[in-house]
Amino acid sequence: MTRQMKAAVYRQYGPPGVVAIQDWPRPVCGPNDVLVRVRASSVTSADRRIRSLSMPYGFGAAGRLAFGISVPRQPILGSELTGEVVEAGAAVRKFTVGDAVVAFTGAKLGAHAEYCRVCADAVIVHKPPTLSHETAAALAFGGTTALDFFRRGGLRAGDRVLINGASGTVGSAMVQLAAQAGAEVTAVCSGANAEVVRQLGAARVVDYTRVDFAAGGKQYDIIADTVGNAPYPRVRAVLAAQGRLLQVLATLPQMLRAPWVNISSRHRVVAGPTAERVDDLQTLVDMAVDGRFTPLIDSRFPFEEIVAAHARVETGRKRGSVLIAHAS
Repeated sequence: MTRQMKAAVYRQYGPPGVVAIQDWPRPVCGPNDVLVRVRASSVTSADRRIRSLSMPYGFGAAGRLAFGISVPRQPILGSELTGEVVEAGAAVRKFTVGDAVVAFTGAKLGAHAEYCRVCADAVIVHKPPTLSHETAAALAFGGTTALDFFRRGGLRAGDRVLINGASGTVGSAMVQLAAQAGAEVTAVCSGANAEVVRQLGAARVVDYTRVDFAAGGKQYDIIADTVGNAPYPRVRAVLAAQGRLLQVLATLPQMLRAPWVNISSRHRVVAGPTAERVDDLQTLVDMAVDGRFTPLIDSRFPFEEIVAAHARVETGRKRGSVLIAHAS
């Protein structure tokens, strides 16, 4: 008899209300897998885009091919989680039953459930006992994106870095990691979030409701756009010589234009999917334990209220991560 679990399931694309908690078959652990009892997870902007199929311009068809043409191929969302290993496959050597772990499933999703199957060779690491499940569950999505884009963008100490969308999950991670790397950080966000991003390490804050950062005279070595409203033509004048534009959120035409910018100008555009690396997750865990990186938390919801968590993300006004606490 198939064992059951509770899972947040969506069977059609649409608003938060398409998600419902249902009985669902518990994943079967393969020889290279671990089965994790989920203690905490998050609802990310990626979950919102997948659930509603609201992709950046030009990616609508690709989104359907990736996630299901008419109905979702993977009906359980959620990509970052923390919990305990309850089963380990015969070939698994790095983890044993009872281990506390942090994992990032990426496009495989599946974290919004009581149990999640994770390949032991994927992006999963041990959770130190001093790191809370809540903090651990908010590390991966924003932190790994920030690390990957900064690596590709060649972030260096002393760089003048502007983060557009600095109070979001990715943006707040970028503020902290850039400041930790010795960069001078300018954060673009609403005035209501100015003090928060200063506490994260921003030396200067631009209130986008009052000032257009792209119309100013200050130049930047790196501009990271996590919002999707700062394409190269808009920011070209405020990019320093050899400046880099990190298009964390970009349309298909913008991505296709990037190679031409790179060969025809003094600037470089970095775009495209984020690499998911276990080393990056381990770095974030180590930094969180040392107090060098603390994910910004917007709100917390019990698993039973996951629709409300989706609704919070849907507003586009969240500040940091929206967490889901699963039953103990």
